[in-house]
Amino acid sequence: MEQNELLTYDEIIHSLKKKKRQKHLLLGNGFSMSYDSGIFSYNALSKFLENLDNDILQKLFQIIKTSNFELLMEQLDNVAQIAEVFGADKKVVQNIRKATETLKESLIDAIKELHPEHVFSISEEKSKACAAFLNSFLAEEGQIFTTNYDLLLYWVLMRNEIENAIDGFGRDAEESDEWIPEDERQYSELRWGKYKGTQTVHYLHGALQLFDTGVEVIKEEYTSEHYLLDNIKARMEKKEYPIFVTAGNGYEKLSHIVHNKYLTNCYESLSSIGGSLICYGFGFGNYDEHIIAAINKAAKKRKDENDKWLPFLNSIYIGVYSDADMKHIKSIEKKFKLPVRLFDAKTVNVWE
Repeated sequence: MEQNELLTYDEIIHSLKKKKRQKHLLLGNGFSMSYDSGIFSYNALSKFLENLDNDILQKLFQIIKTSNFELLMEQLDNVAQIAEVFGADKKVVQNIRKATETLKESLIDAIKELHPEHVFSISEEKSKACAAFLNSFLAEEGQIFTTNYDLLLYWVLMRNEIENAIDGFGRDAEESDEWIPEDERQYSELRWGKYKGTQTVHYLHGALQLFDTGVEVIKEEYTSEHYLLDNIKARMEKKEYPIFVTAGNGYEKLSHIVHNKYLTNCYESLSSIGGSLICYGFGFGNYDEHIIAAINKAAKKRKDENDKWLPFLNSIYIGVYSDADMKHIKSIEKKFKLPVRLFDAKTVNVWE
């Protein structure tokens, strides 16, 4: 198949509508890069890190010569395990582990520093165009899944007040031994769980605005005094870091996911969708095996406790930008346990 023979995005939507098929959306880094590739590409992040005043990171980048953070973290983990097998000095192993943590924290710092300053950095036209794209899924009871860490999705949903954009977070009234009038009650931070039963927006790998306190998962928000990113920076200056799945391979990512109740819920939601899944800006790389596993689980026919058939995933549509993308998806197509269709990602008008 040549790239000019690919389906367009509109053709996919028309086909699914004709079949009365529910559709869901999976977003990858291509979603953010389509807004600004100068900010959200791995190359932009690696250039930022290379200029940091950190000798260890600079030497690592010089030795490994890659801008793929997942590969770098995987290699560091492998080196640490090999060192342990050969009985290397504990201090050496600790230093390798520390380098991994330094890279993780620096990656978060890089995203924070390169990120647009606030929600109004996105023009009104682009924000509304993106909102219309997202709402075409949410308005029809579809769900949105993303592996992106940045605030773009959150900003667009918040700014446009999309009705069905439910991320599972809400406030609880603080407990008191005395009766307090409604207008005088104190409410908690935005905690995850109150609306998880109707959640439609899922950050599969965490995001800048999400923090795990050890007891609760909370969502940072903007206030009348400070923009959202300012509040996130304030937390990070106190050595509180956002929920980020930055482990190397798919198995390690899944291990991180299952040890966090919020991430587990998001992953299980992806594993149980029905209808069709449209993937935009998601390349299904070597470190995304856990995502393929979730999709295959959703594609498996299954029954509920009352022996009734549950909805299952019928098909997946993957957007490709180039011949290389198309060749890659074709090479891994057999990993999917459901029909795979390709479409031209350049025909999706997300921001215009």
